[in-house]
Formats: sequence, C-alpha cells, structure tokens
Amino acid sequence: MSKLVISKSETPHASITAVAEKRKEVGVLLDRTEAEQRRVGYFHTLREILQQPATWRQTGEAIILLFDRLRESVAGIETLVLTGSGSSEFAGECLRLPLQTALCTPVQTIGGGTLLTHGGKAIGPGRPGLMVSLARSGDSPESVGAVECILESEPRIRHLVVTCNAEGRLATTYRHHDKVTVVVLAAETNDSSLVMTSSFTNMVLAGAALGSLNAPDSYWATIEALCTKADDILQNHIDTIAGLARRGFNRVVYLASGARLGAAHEAALKMTEMTAGRVTATSDTYLGLRHGPMSGVLPDTLVVCFLSSDPLVRAYECDLIRELNDKQLGMAKFIFGDQVPTDLILSGDVVIDCKGLASIGDDNVPVLDAVVGQLIAFFRCLEDGLQPDSPSREGIINRVVQEFKLHRPEE
Repeated sequence: MSKLVISKSETPHASITAVAEKRKEVGVLLDRTEAEQRRVGYFHTLREILQQPATWRQTGEAIILLFDRLRESVAGIETLVLTGSGSSEFAGECLRLPLQTALCTPVQTIGGGTLLTHGGKAIGPGRPGLMVSLARSGDSPESVGAVECILESEPRIRHLVVTCNAEGRLATTYRHHDKVTVVVLAAETNDSSLVMTSSFTNMVLAGAALGSLNAPDSYWATIEALCTKADDILQNHIDTIAGLARRGFNRVVYLASGARLGAAHEAALKMTEMTAGRVTATSDTYLGLRHGPMSGVLPDTLVVCFLSSDPLVRAYECDLIRELNDKQLGMAKFIFGDQVPTDLILSGDVVIDCKGLASIGDDNVPVLDAVVGQLIAFFRCLEDGLQPDSPSREGIINRVVQEFKLHRPEE
C-alpha cells in the first residue's frame, strides 16, 4: 500500500472567511456584528454550514487513526445495523447501500424508535452483528434507550457509537463498556443550531470509513475530492442558491436515487424545520414519484433534482424530469449534477453543474446534496423572517428531543 499523505487541514474559521470574501450574500451576513447576527438568529447555523469542508478533513484525519479499532468492530459480522433518529437516521440511509456493497454484508437502517418498540425483532437474522448508533448530542431518549435495549436482548451484536458530543449520555454511558466502541467527532461538529448541518455530514463521512478500512488512501482521497466540490458550491454558487430560495414556492419535492435518497430525506427535513412547516417539503425517488406523489407537484412547487451520474440510473431520472416538463408540472426545477443534459432545462430552472461528481461516484456525494439542501432551507428561513438558529418560535421542536417515558417489555 502506498504511504498515506494527509495535508494539514484548513481551520473552520479560515474556510468561512474564504467564502465570505467571494460571495456577496454571505459577506453581507457576516459583516454584521456578532450581536446583530445573534439577534437576527443565524450566527450559529451559517457558520456550521460554511465550516463543513474544513471539518470533513478533521473527521477524516481522526477516523483514519481509528482504522485498526474499526476493523475489529466489523470483523466477522453477518449483519450491520445503522440506527439514529431524525437526521441521524437519514445519515444511516446515506450509508446503507455503499456499506452493503463494500462489506458484502446485509445492512439495514433502523430508526431508534423502532428499536425501542420492536427490539431485536427489527434486525435481520445474521449473527454476529454490529449496530452503529449515529447521534449528534447523544442525549435524546432513543439514543441510550436503543443501545440498552439491544445490549440486553441481543448479546451477539456488538456496538459502535458515532457522536459529536463527548459529554452526551451515549458517549459517557458506554465509554468503557466492553461491547461498545465510542467514537467522538471534533467539537465543532456538535452544532449549536437547532438544525443539524455539520453533524449530519460528518457522521456520514465517519460511517463511510467502515467501507474503506483496507484502503485509507482511497478514503482520504474521496474526502479531499468532496471538500474541493463543497468549496466550489460555497464559494461560487451560494448566491445562486440564495436567489432560488427567494422564489415564491410553497412546496418543495426532493428527488434522488440510491444512497442520495437519504440526503433528499434530510433536505426535506431541513426545509420543514427551518421554515417551521410553512413550506411543505417531501422527498421521493424519481420512479416512486409516478405512484401518486406526482399529484402533489403543483404550480407553487419547486422540484429539486439530485441527478445521478450512473448512466442507467440517470436514464430513468431524465425520463421522469422530461415527463414533468411535458406535463408542465411545478413552478421550477433546481438540478444538481454533473454535465446536466440541456434538454432537461426549461426557462426559470436553476442548475448547478458540478463537474467531477461522476468521478467521485453517487455513493459518496450525499454530503454535497445535503449542503445544497441546507443552503436552500437557510436562505428560505431568512426570507420568511425566521431565525435559522431556532426557527421553531413556539418551541414545538428543540435541539434535543425532550424526555419521554421509556417502556419496558414486561410493561
């Protein structure tokens, strides 16, 4: 194996400054005093979106140092479970297909709530197994409850915790447990904002390492390529995305295939959270849209298309986009992909043609889709007069899910 060379990471602050210097929209926001940014309510969220390329490199560096421990976690497993709640579950969805292919092992994504209600019955029959718990804070009721449930009922399943909070219950409770490996990501990834941004993408990249444990050089090269593309989006396309967010849509449907569907689910959740439900957001596969959901693509609907680079998958996706065009459905489309066919684009559509996505591969680009989704939601939140750091004015949702009673099987 060739010697792995890791360049010195750019600091998150330097990454933010680089974007601010080039883009008018961000520059104006960051030129305000910290007090004003906090008053308007975007101080944390904007920085946590912009810092992502720098934090990805931090995560890559840290995870590569843990490859020996991670090899022990996956050794001999016959099933792999990815679990989390909300955005953390969607992070698992981004990882399921790539890890199943890389490990040649059945992989499931199971919500933490499903493990609380159905326990080991929700998990496939292969044993020994590994359950990977993804959690930003590790303090939501499901986080510890799901691990505790499976530890008690499934002794042949070992555990890997990936969290952004060293002080969260998920990290502290199991830090010294002989069947649990705890990985805590850099403190910068533990978002202060209500919505998950840095935490989501960094947990995806940390989990992706399980498919590259014999190829650290390839894993690092992929992270570097993703950072380059994310820098391009943030430095050259953020004003375009801000303009799109000001369009008068009341609905958004996010379309994706394969691993990128997890990012579409996450993008829809970001729009719902950041607009406090004012914008109706849904997500689906391109082929699935025909089976009923297309009826919801109305004149006030923005259609966001994460376009595959795989020729077969793209053929199906392009057919669906052309059908939407022929039926004149939706207000406009936003297409994110590599070498987007010009015949898909109508007047009023917005395209980010990201050269090089095909070389990175669809399995690796959900984090870029997520960044795009975060930006659309962030700027729409500001347009609606809400506060991205805490958009739920009535406190309907919180940064950490409030405590609720955990029931035992005998109850």
